[in-house]
Amino acid sequence: MDKDQLKLTSSEIGSLWGEYVNGTMADVVNKYMFSIIEDEQIKAAFAEAIGIFKRQKEQISSFLENEGFPVPIGFSESDLFKGKQRLFSDIFCLNYLHIMTLHGLLGHSTSLGVSVRKDLRFLYDSFNNDAKNMYHQTVDLLLEKGNFQRDPLFYPAENPEYISNKDFTDGFFGKGRKLAATEIISISLNLKKSIMAKTLSIAFSQVAQEKEVRKFLTDSEKTADGQIKTLAKIMQADNLPVPKSWETEVTTSTESPFSDKLMLYHIGFLFQAAQNYHGAGLASAMRTDLVTAYEGTILKNLMVTKKWFNLMVKNKWLEQPPLAPNRNEIASQK
Repeated sequence: MDKDQLKLTSSEIGSLWGEYVNGTMADVVNKYMFSIIEDEQIKAAFAEAIGIFKRQKEQISSFLENEGFPVPIGFSESDLFKGKQRLFSDIFCLNYLHIMTLHGLLGHSTSLGVSVRKDLRFLYDSFNNDAKNMYHQTVDLLLEKGNFQRDPLFYPAENPEYISNKDFTDGFFGKGRKLAATEIISISLNLKKSIMAKTLSIAFSQVAQEKEVRKFLTDSEKTADGQIKTLAKIMQADNLPVPKSWETEVTTSTESPFSDKLMLYHIGFLFQAAQNYHGAGLASAMRTDLVTAYEGTILKNLMVTKKWFNLMVKNKWLEQPPLAPNRNEIASQK
């Protein structure tokens, strides 16, 4: 059998399904932001992002249809309410595109990692290249506009050294060492992503229609804020700067440009995706206070995602991914 004609595996189908649903969600937000942005450079970046996903959406749909799987419902123009008041500033929109591009890079790499068939591997290669180009574009734009938040700077030591003291792991009692550069990678990234989750939760809670959805979004904002404070406290204890918040980039509009379904799904997506980054932070942490902070954050995120799941199911908003065949059910039909 031609290796390019191999049937797609469950993992490969699952990756295509996830790429489609999450991509359509971000595409709706990108289209709204494109409609309100005034800065021509930022608007051009969004126009490119929208064009990229239009092509990707067609490619994903083709793969699924060729395997006999239905194309997911995902999100569409029906989840976008045009003509509403501006909810975000231009610079927040650019930061949003940057952070979502980072999520895309991780998602495409994960999809590539579970793909065997050559045509699918090439597909995710092209997706990754698109995301890398957009990453460079958003970084350059943020730098040009003086809004890229760089991580803390270190001063070089004279020589490399080995760890020689067991107090290296102590982060509670003041006997240990300062944060390592390898630990700040995850702390900084997690702070930026939590700040995005908090800001979107604030914005969405202002405009959500359903009372239960507003309550969930308000609770999510508090959860994200607590996580920001936990990691910021660790950074500030070492006299290191933390990324600035973006709450002031959200207007006071109460007119929703999005369906409650989309907003609720989006926040759930951010909290679920954050678990990957918190897990990476936990794996790289060599100080006990960092380990404790990440363990607490992961546990709280699990509680948030459980509430999110129940609310999505209650409203019949959570689309079911392809399932393994139920052999007992099939046998009982005879």
